[in-house]
Amino acid sequence: MLTLVAFLVAIALLVAVHEWGHFAMARACGVKVLKFSIGFGPRVVGWTSSRSGTEYRIGLLPLGGFVKMLDEREEPVPASELGFAFNRKPLKSRAAIVAAGPIANLCLALLLYSCVNWMGVTEPDALVSKPTVASIAEKAGFSGGERILQVGLDEEAVQDVVSFEDFRWWLTRGALEGKSLHIRYQSTDGTAHETTLSFQGLDVSHADASMFRSIGFVAPQSPARIAEVVPDGAAQAAGLQPGDVVLQVNGLHIADATQLRELISNSGVNQVPEPQHWLIERHNQQVPLVVTPRQLHEAGQTLGRVGAMIGGPPAMVQVRYGFLAGIQKAAGKTWEVSSLTLRMMGQIVTGTASVRNLSGPITIADYAGRSAAMGLEQFMVFLALISISLGVLNLLPLPVLDGGHLMYYGWEGITGHAVSEAWLSGLQRLGFAMLMVMMSIAIFNDISRLFA
Repeated sequence: MLTLVAFLVAIALLVAVHEWGHFAMARACGVKVLKFSIGFGPRVVGWTSSRSGTEYRIGLLPLGGFVKMLDEREEPVPASELGFAFNRKPLKSRAAIVAAGPIANLCLALLLYSCVNWMGVTEPDALVSKPTVASIAEKAGFSGGERILQVGLDEEAVQDVVSFEDFRWWLTRGALEGKSLHIRYQSTDGTAHETTLSFQGLDVSHADASMFRSIGFVAPQSPARIAEVVPDGAAQAAGLQPGDVVLQVNGLHIADATQLRELISNSGVNQVPEPQHWLIERHNQQVPLVVTPRQLHEAGQTLGRVGAMIGGPPAMVQVRYGFLAGIQKAAGKTWEVSSLTLRMMGQIVTGTASVRNLSGPITIADYAGRSAAMGLEQFMVFLALISISLGVLNLLPLPVLDGGHLMYYGWEGITGHAVSEAWLSGLQRLGFAMLMVMMSIAIFNDISRLFA
């Protein structure tokens, strides 16, 4: 139920803001608005303003909305109202009205990020886990437990890192932009170090957990503690109990939960797992146990599993900014997410990134529910991300989208002539077909993730 409510709230808010941008700019430019609709299809509820004559409505299908303006191309317009018709307005006014929707979404993201910065959010501390084997981070000398202090891309000045999520964002930028990441960090003995992570040759076609495994940093450092034991699993058979902290496996020191999970998982890759000698700490006493992981088939792979939830809560920090600093940080984040979103879309078009990175309504609903369950701040961050995606997507020069109309106006501005009705009709059909293909791929990806 929470997932459904969060999804509907998210869609309603993002669509309302987008359409309000068109609506407000149209009114400012002297265009008469006939309908303002949240949702498509038959009207569920609504009213008509006696002053402006605008019908405000909520449609049956919530995935979208529209603003219908007075326009001679759609229906006859009385001579007395020709001055209020959209098609009679100057080019700059028409372009401003079209661009206002996506810009409103970007402004919403800026506001949401600012509010989160002012309110403060609790995030994992910038302590990294033991890097995955043969990863970029391991080759750079990380061993786990280091505190990330500052980072920067290529020749940019390094900036302070306030949390692991902040650091993860820098990793994402560096990987997708193909730039080296300069890092200043503190080792477990308090010594300061500097290093550079080079992402040259990194496979970024799938910007998911596999990319971060190749980099080496999958999650923040958390203790290798048994959180929960599954009945009839290998962990219960070996005598493991909730609260046990794993110190060693086959004589190897265990730095954190990430390292332990990797060891267990890799024990069942293409082989039957062998018994492992674990040394655990229980009630301040060290206890030796023999644990034999079981081989399971998951998502087309064979992996080792012990039937236990592994990992304690990581160290947390409160991240909060003042009024001006919060706005400045939000503006930078909005710009960075926008440019990164645009770059990812470009990589999908050119084939350097997989179309599997596209997500549809099922995935959006899932993340809406998850973020809402984590609290208001995380839900606001989720809304900001989706609002940016909606704004950037609508600015693409694709017919039927706002960016497509801006493309038409660009042609009109250069040539002095509007796009012909024949060309406009053909391009609209092409754009609609392309949009349907994108939506079909996104929904297919959603369903594939459900059954993965």
